[in-house]
Amino acid sequence: MVKSAADRVLMMGAIRLVGLFFGLAMLPFVPWPSHTTWIWLALATAATFVYYGLLIESYRIGDLSQVYPLARGSAPVLLALIAFVTIDERLAPAQITAVALITGGIFVLVIGKGGDRMAVGFALATGISIATYSFLGGLGVRSSVSILAFQAWLEILTGIGMLTFVAFRRPGRIWAFARTKGPIGLFAGALSVGGYLAFLAAAKVLPLAPIAALRECSLIFGTVIGAVLLKEPFGARRIAAAGLVTSGAIALAACALH
Repeated sequence: MVKSAADRVLMMGAIRLVGLFFGLAMLPFVPWPSHTTWIWLALATAATFVYYGLLIESYRIGDLSQVYPLARGSAPVLLALIAFVTIDERLAPAQITAVALITGGIFVLVIGKGGDRMAVGFALATGISIATYSFLGGLGVRSSVSILAFQAWLEILTGIGMLTFVAFRRPGRIWAFARTKGPIGLFAGALSVGGYLAFLAAAKVLPLAPIAALRECSLIFGTVIGAVLLKEPFGARRIAAAGLVTSGAIALAACALH
C-alpha cells in the first residue's frame, strides 16, 4: 500500500495514525514502563524512524518485487548475526544452512541484471534497519512486564514523530489524501499494528532470529503482489531469488519448531 500510494509519506502517516490511536487506547490498561524499558523504547523508536525513511526511499526508486524480498529477506540473517554477537543466541547447523539459502537468494538478485544498484543498496540498508528495530524491540519487550504496554508506548512515540513530520512536510495535502485514501491507510495501519503485536508476543519468549525469519516469509507475497497488482516485471532471476530467500526463511523458522 505504501509502494502504490501517490504520496508514500502520507500513507505512512495514515498507518502510524492507527498505531497512535491503539497506543493511546491501551494506556489506561497497561503498567508504566520501567527505566530500562524506556531506554529500549527510545532506541527502538529511533531505529524505526530510520526504517521508515529508508523504506519510503527504497519504494521510490525500486520495484516492490525487487525491494521487498531483499529488504525483508536480509533482515533475519542480519538479526541472527546481531543476536549471536550481542546476546549469544547461537544457530544450529540447519539454521546456518537456512541462512545460506537466504544469502544465496540475495546474491542472485544483486548480480548481473537482477536489479538496479541504487535500489539494491537502499533495500539492504532497509534490511539492516529492520534487523535493528526488531532486535531492539525484542529486547525491549523482554524487559517490559507487559507486551501491550511496550507496544502501546512504541506506537505512541513513533506515531507522534511520524505525524509531526507529515504535518510539517505535507500540510496542504492531508485532507485531500484523507478523503480519497484514508480508509486504505487505516486498513494498512490495522495490519501493521496487529502484525507487530504478534512479533512482540513471540519475541517475549522465543529466540529472535527464527521469529524474524518466520515473519519475513511474507516476502513471497510481496513479490507476487508487486507482479500481479502493480504489474512489475517478474523474470526468472527474481523468481529464483525470491524462492531461495523464502526457502531459507521457512527453513530457519522450521528449525525453531523442533
